Formats: sequence, C-alpha cells, structure tokens
Amino acid sequence: MVQSVITVPGEFQLIQQFFQREQAEQPAEGVLLGIGDDCALLQIPHGKQLAVSVDTLVAGVHFPADADAELIAERALRTNLSDLAAMGADPLWFTLALTLPEASEDWLRSFSRGLFACAREYKIALIGGDTTSGPLSITIQVMGAVAPGAALRRDGANIGDFVLVTHNLGDGAAALALIQNRIACDEPSANYLRDRFYRPTPRLQESALIRELVTAALDISDGLVADLQHICDASDVGAVIDVENLPLSPALQALNNQPQVLEWALSGGDDYELCFTVAPEKMADIAMLIAQGKLSATVIGEIIPGNKVICEFEGEPFELARTGYQHF
Repeated sequence: MVQSVITVPGEFQLIQQFFQREQAEQPAEGVLLGIGDDCALLQIPHGKQLAVSVDTLVAGVHFPADADAELIAERALRTNLSDLAAMGADPLWFTLALTLPEASEDWLRSFSRGLFACAREYKIALIGGDTTSGPLSITIQVMGAVAPGAALRRDGANIGDFVLVTHNLGDGAAALALIQNRIACDEPSANYLRDRFYRPTPRLQESALIRELVTAALDISDGLVADLQHICDASDVGAVIDVENLPLSPALQALNNQPQVLEWALSGGDDYELCFTVAPEKMADIAMLIAQGKLSATVIGEIIPGNKVICEFEGEPFELARTGYQHF
C-alpha cells in the first residue's frame, strides 16, 4: 500500500523562498557575505561607528495577532528603524528572527512583501536571521553608521535647554483604541490613525537635520513623559512639559475629548517621534529649519533643575494617571 506524503516547507526552504531570494536581487553595500551561511560578513563604512539596536514584537502585545502580515512586517521594521533615527545613525543592515505558530506560505508571502517594501524605502538590507516554531513573535536587529562623536545620546541635556518633539503626539495610542473598537471616528481620520500605527515614520530625515544642533535625543515609544524621564535620568536634570503646547493631529482634535487626547499625547506611547533638547544659542538654527519647511517640530518645555519630569497646563500642575507604557 502506497502512503501519501504531505510536504511541509522546512526552515531553510522558507528562508530561501521568502527572504534569501528577495535580498539576493538587491546587493547591499558593505555586505561581503549575506544570508545563507552561519554568519554574515560585513564591512563597516570607513571612518564610521556601528549603531546597533534590537527589539522583539509579540502578537497580542505589540500588534493584533490577526492583523495583516504585510502591515505587521512594516510595523516591526519601522519601529526598529526609529531607534537608528534616535541615535542619528544612517541605516545599513538588519537581521530577522521569526517565531511562527505555523509555516503558512500565504502569511509569509505577505509578511515578506511588507518587509522588503519597507527595507527598500529606507535602504536597509536583510543580512541574516532565524525561524522557529512557537507563538508569533518578531525580533529585528538593526545596524546603522554614525560618525565618531556624532551619535545622539540621552546624557547631554543641560538646564535651560528647550525640549522639542517632531510632528504630532498621541496618534499611536488613539490608533490602538480605534483598532480595539474603543473609539470611533470618520473614515479619513481612521485611515490616518491606522497608518500611524502600522506604518510609523522613522524620523531619519529629521535626525540627520538636527544631529549637530541637539544636546540629547531619543524616540518616543513608551510615552513622552516616560521617555523624557530617560533623558533626565541620563543627564541628571529635570524637565517641565507645557501641556497646552503639545502638537496634536487634526484626527485627535476632531475627537473633542481633550482629557483623553492629552493623556494619549503624554503617556500613550507608540508615536515614534523624536524628543530632543536644544541649547538656547542653537534655537535660531532650529527655528530656521522649521521656517524653511524642512523640519516639523514644536517646543513643548524646558530642562530644569531636579530629577523629574513635571507637567503643567497654563502654569498649573497637570496630573497624570500613568506616565507611560510598562513592559512588565
């Protein structure tokens, strides 16, 4: 009796079909040996330092488990690229580790499409990784180049510096509320918010513009207050946020729920905007970039003596129920 055999793609077949073949069509600068061996061999650009960051995204924690795989891939890579922007580094390469509940070719095809669309947009090359079986999670390590001494760090803020953020705050948390059906809004606003959640823009262009002008910087992933506190801790200073100056998108303003919107902007997280500090003597240069339309940024506060981030609304204390996202 002849038994039928069901063939399930193995790890190496999956890598070759959905990742190695795609990357092989896009030779990357500095990659001496890429996907397919035990290690990648890389040549760091002459005169540059390597900036490295790694993050894991878990289904049901960092994205809905039933989300479109193409959008999951975009979110995973874009949020990691935001770390390079926060350091003033130019993207070079990344690795990918995928834990999958099943080897679905349709899911992997969609995931691969989103991943490489983003990789091409930001000129970053996949150089290796791993796949294994288990609950859905995605780990991406990004690598970038930065000139010696030019990296944006958290420990350079000084008393009297201005605190600024790029673009708008609160969209990430509002988008999650929309995705979870906790709020409703008109279709244009809904589309805008979903895009902000699944396709956040790593502020690499803004980072390149300001990296010689700022004293400290990071990206906002866990919430403005919580992340600005990291700058304060590293720099041994405090900060005051003028809540009335927080930049809010038209989509959030249209919700007509100021208390909730301000809470999202201050502590909601998932915005992936840059928060940075600028010495008073450099503010004219920042103002010029803003006036020229090259930089979208808003002054939201000031670095002060102390060790805490405090919030004020028109000069009065503004209390928050929580300061940001807690991982545990």
